[in-house]
Formats: sequence, structure tokens, C-alpha cells
Amino acid sequence: MSAVTRSSRPQADEKRENITWAGVDVLDAASIVAVLPGLDVLISTYQPGNAAKDFEDTVRRSIADPAVHSTAARALLKALESHPRTRLIVVGGAGSLETEPGLVLADSDARMHASLDGIGVPRAYAAAARGARDGLNVLRTSNRLWTYFSPAEEIAPGEHTGRFRTGGDQVVRDAEGRSRISAEDAAVALVDEVELPRFVQRRFTIGY
Repeated sequence: MSAVTRSSRPQADEKRENITWAGVDVLDAASIVAVLPGLDVLISTYQPGNAAKDFEDTVRRSIADPAVHSTAARALLKALESHPRTRLIVVGGAGSLETEPGLVLADSDARMHASLDGIGVPRAYAAAARGARDGLNVLRTSNRLWTYFSPAEEIAPGEHTGRFRTGGDQVVRDAEGRSRISAEDAAVALVDEVELPRFVQRRFTIGY
């Protein structure tokens, strides 16, 4: 298994056995091409900064350059032109999900602000959510083997339940009307799609 990060050297707490580490610039197609040989599936969890280490910095960077998601999508697709059998899975956000048929969350300031208020993120982040939506739309113009994974609106470390529902372009909500998932269950859904692809050239989401 190969792990591709901004740096070819993992952090001390990120070392894993049987994993080869490589550095790549996700905004540069040539850099991506260099790590593609031998890969059946390339998973991109790109985001500006490192939210796990400094969430506020990632929020600031995302607001400052919302177009970066489209730039990354174009670079990934360009790289895959030379490896058309390699599948691409992009992990994005929930802002591009529909709250109702044809009504995308990121297209409504009122709904977007309410969602951001609920998870404690600045309202200015709506621009970044729209940027991620635009990145998805770049993928939708391609005939490459792409999949876009939008976890629920609320995602955080929690319990691995193995009990969640899968959807397509619309938000999956629980009985209380919340769109939520644990990071552990989101990881399971991602691995399931790697091992048994069901959403090639499509987006999917999950929730309780």
C-alpha cells in the first residue's frame, strides 16, 4: 500500500508497517503521475493545510482560496489520462449535497449559514463549500473512473457502529433531522467503496 502526502516523510505518529510513503503536489499533474504506477485506486483527501493538526488554519486557507478544489480536480484528472484504469476517489464535503431535489446546500446562504453555525465554523467558510462543489462539477465533466464521497454534515471521531445509510446526491438525515456520521464509520464506507465499487462516475454520501 502506498501513502501519498505533501511530504515523503510521515509524521512520527503516522508511521505504519507495510506502507510506502511518497511526496506529491496534488495541484501538479506531473507530480501525481509519478506516483500512479502500480495503483489500482487513488484516494484524495486533499484539503488546504492540515485540519488534524490545526483546524483553524485549514479553515482560513480554505476561505482564502476556494478555487483550489477545482485546481486539484483538474490536476488529478489530467494525471489519470496516462493511467485510465486507475480509479480515483475524492473525499469532499457535504456542501454540494442536495437538501431537496435540485436544491444544493452550498447554493443557499441561509441553509449554508445555518449548517455552519451548527458545527461552529465561520460563515465565511460557505465560499470554501462552494469551491468544493465546483471541484465535484469538474469531475462530473470527465470520463475517468472517479467517485466523489461526501460524508455527512457533522463528522467527528466517535463510535464504529457499522450501521449507517448510504445515499446519492441528497443529504441523509437521522430521525432527529441531523446529518451526522462518525469518522470511524465514514472510513468503513470509504474502504467498502474501494473494495466493492458501486459509485463509479457518481457521488455518494452516508449518514445515520
